[in-house]
Amino acid sequence: MSTNEKSSSSLMSDLSSGFVVFLIALPLCLGIALASGFPPIAGVLTAIIGGLIASFLGSSPLTIKGPAAGLIVIAIGAVQDLGAGDPMLGYKRALAVGVVAAVFQILLSLRGAATLGVAMSPSVVHGMLAAIGVIIFSKQIHVLLGVTPHSKEPLHLLLETPNSILSANPEILLVGGLSLFILLLVPRLPWKAMKRVPAPLLVLMMAIPASYLFDMSHAHQYAFSGKSYSVGPEYLIRLPGSILQAVAFPDFSEIFSLTSFKYIMLFTLIGSIESVLSVLAVDSLDPKKRVSDLNRDLFAVGVGNLLCASIGGLPMISEIVRSKANIDAGAKSKYSNVTHGACLLGFVAILPGVLSMIPLSALAAMLVYTGFRLASPAEFRRAKQIGNDQLVLFLTTFILTITVDILVGVVAGVVLELAIHLWRGASYKRLFRSCVETEVKDSEAILHVVGPAVFTNLLGVRNTLLEMKGKVDHIVLDYRDAELIDHTFQTRISTLAEEFEENEFEITGLDSFVPCGMHPCATRVKSVGAKLEERA
Repeated sequence: MSTNEKSSSSLMSDLSSGFVVFLIALPLCLGIALASGFPPIAGVLTAIIGGLIASFLGSSPLTIKGPAAGLIVIAIGAVQDLGAGDPMLGYKRALAVGVVAAVFQILLSLRGAATLGVAMSPSVVHGMLAAIGVIIFSKQIHVLLGVTPHSKEPLHLLLETPNSILSANPEILLVGGLSLFILLLVPRLPWKAMKRVPAPLLVLMMAIPASYLFDMSHAHQYAFSGKSYSVGPEYLIRLPGSILQAVAFPDFSEIFSLTSFKYIMLFTLIGSIESVLSVLAVDSLDPKKRVSDLNRDLFAVGVGNLLCASIGGLPMISEIVRSKANIDAGAKSKYSNVTHGACLLGFVAILPGVLSMIPLSALAAMLVYTGFRLASPAEFRRAKQIGNDQLVLFLTTFILTITVDILVGVVAGVVLELAIHLWRGASYKRLFRSCVETEVKDSEAILHVVGPAVFTNLLGVRNTLLEMKGKVDHIVLDYRDAELIDHTFQTRISTLAEEFEENEFEITGLDSFVPCGMHPCATRVKSVGAKLEERA
């Protein structure tokens, strides 16, 4: 195949995959924005900027940038806490927080700090995401049912669910229930052709005609089973007449308050960590095994967020679910992301009236489905399989994020992980020091890991490995002199090893350690026999 033919084939693949991602992203962007307390169009604005601008600045060619469910809890919290009862004021003050957080993301990327996200414990991250899933579910299940709950807190909202089910608006429940059924059923269908159609698109193909059938654009009463119910425009999304009317500007009047500072930290840290981990995950899925520059990608996200927050958009990250769909659809380069952004812009500009007929219950069903996937029982089983230590980290982060605050949950998880390592005998003085000694012989590099090999000193080893890439033929990572090896360290090294296709990558010295779980990357501690030998 000639170069021109390959280029043409690649472009067609990007156009096709970008269109598929557009079909998935459109309803999700609207739903995430609504759940975040932002106008629905704000999510679409973010995806457009992510596709048409941020994709040219980043280094991860297959990563889709846009709004994500993982930031819903932070966004809605900012709107509520900064608005003091005024949702529009809270929205504009949250935009101001987004501007400052974006500047911090840009500064972090320029200082080369993006790799700090690599050292975050997977169990803490998954515990946080599972808690976010529960919070999303607790709020959106009532929207799906067409009921306004009395409670505000996640646990109280969950307890109120049975009452909402009994009080459900039948027509709204029918649309939301069918939407949820489609989302659950399509991935399980045995027909490949059916699986190629994005489930969110099928939801819209059902929900929009249903809104016309039930005449939701006009307020009216109807009777069902001897009871009277109301339906009207309040059950449909509200959109401006044009995309220019969607533009909103930040309100910096409370930017120096402690509340603003808290949410600046949350948007900066959580958004950056999620982006970095998503890029690493996408790199592992890339058929060409291209390695992204994490700092350059965080810079792209920061610039994108600065633009989004300045004109009324949601915060963006490098998003894993849409990125995986992008790869599965055959994407070859960044132009799939560009296509996805262009399609969103074109649809919103040309057919805004169609979007305004989407029922809120259909979008709520997508978010309920997303929340359930984030907090799936499989996540708890997975944490248990890795080891009891990881289950404790997962549950601690999960419980405190739901009951107290997302920042408290994440910080508690990290501090607890350090405490567990110290309890297991890790030297405090070596926790934050480089734990690798490098020996290079001809075309072989031996990296001797000394002391605790844990998340706090992971980056030194990772950087040393990256320096050796392509310089030697054989790389050996020797754990014989390590004190313990934690789950985060092993997981990130295992992922990194997959990128060393040009080198032989060998790990030695694990036979003197005992795994703390069934997972291949479970935390490993020195066996009693190995400790006795060292003392002798």
